[in-house]
Amino acid sequence: MNESMTLFSVPGLPMIRPGDDLAQLIAEKIESAGQQLHSGDILVIAQKVVSKAEGRLVRLSAVTPGERALELAEITGKDPRIVQVILDDSHEVVRARRGLLIVEQKSGWVCAHGGMDRSNVQPVDGEEMVALLPENSDASAEGLRARLAELTGAQVAVLISDSHGRPWKFGTMGVCIGCAGIPPIWNQRGLYDLFGYELVASEECLVDELAGAAALLMGQSAEGRPVVVIRGYTPPNLPAAPATVIQRPKEFDAFR
Repeated sequence: MNESMTLFSVPGLPMIRPGDDLAQLIAEKIESAGQQLHSGDILVIAQKVVSKAEGRLVRLSAVTPGERALELAEITGKDPRIVQVILDDSHEVVRARRGLLIVEQKSGWVCAHGGMDRSNVQPVDGEEMVALLPENSDASAEGLRARLAELTGAQVAVLISDSHGRPWKFGTMGVCIGCAGIPPIWNQRGLYDLFGYELVASEECLVDELAGAAALLMGQSAEGRPVVVIRGYTPPNLPAAPATVIQRPKEFDAFR
């Protein structure tokens, strides 16, 4: 049972550009801050810097909206080029109304705008760019984990986080969209509570809870802290798995 843990952000990371060795930059900035990675640490890395390093960027001036994008732009009031970018990276439109477009992104995440975002994405040659989610966030997490082990010798877990809204509450929160080296979910069915009642429906999404904690240090706007190290949390002794295991299959989705 964990009784305490510590979190610290990694300072001084530069604006990430396509092709950057993100793991090396993280390792260097941790060292220059007088810290070092320990085996068992958990790194939570904002999706945006992963997407930038992987070149998941779209130049809006190169986008030509199709008929469906124009229809949805009329409904939502959004730039038709933005809508086309969202459609190109999505399987299904789930909801569309003024100011909002919720889709199932190609990785299976159901979220506003398919995770597409232009905040903190620097223009290129004066032209506006937008960032997509990583093509495979679990693979991104595994690659970063392996590279960090190569650079530092530390066996860490890596979470890729994003900010998602929730259908019944205001406000966004940090969630996990990719992970490596950690069990994403803890099925506690069959355990007992303080009064001897057997748990029959308890599943704890560990990676979302960790991503939410890290988001408090990352911030949402101009903080410039896209990487947080969590130390002192020991997950249950379960096999590591990709974050996609926490996606609810459509047949069990009560709202679609």
